[in-house]
Amino acid sequence: MGLVFTRLFSFFGNKEARILVLGLDNAGKTTILYRLQMGEVVSTIPTIGFNVETVQYNNIKFQVWDLGGQTSIRPYWRCYFPNTQAIIYVVDSSDTDRLVIAREEFHAILEEEELKGAVVLIFANKQDLPGALDDAAVTEALELHKIKNRQWSIFKTSAIKGEGLFEGLDWLSNTLKSGGG
Repeated sequence: MGLVFTRLFSFFGNKEARILVLGLDNAGKTTILYRLQMGEVVSTIPTIGFNVETVQYNNIKFQVWDLGGQTSIRPYWRCYFPNTQAIIYVVDSSDTDRLVIAREEFHAILEEEELKGAVVLIFANKQDLPGALDDAAVTEALELHKIKNRQWSIFKTSAIKGEGLFEGLDWLSNTLKSGGG
């Protein structure tokens, strides 16, 4: 994650920031993580368990946790919820058959007591694929209008092309800087 997150880290002072990257399997979570870390696309395999990256920058410990999204792994997500300031929820915008499942999992996460204060960034990923729904359609499919008790935003992204990721992180850093999360 190196220099990419420099702007994000500088806002946190001496506190630790913990971010969970969640979403169904094959949504692009790991591709996003490595795209941000190395600035390039890396061939990935399904995450069984998690990937975690810890970055030290000016006395800041910033942790990004990328949790596997397979059905059998999702019940274990809650083990990682404590002390989380933000959630990045990644949706495969081209996988319209599983948007209902993505919505159900997303709203279940929002109901978790340990995540009540977490800021939510949604990446409507895979915008580069034919038939991908735009951010408005993903907003409707995920019923984001029902979120009244926390700050959230959605961004169209393509992890492969690197589009929309930094705009989302700018929003996240500004939101956390202003006291959200």
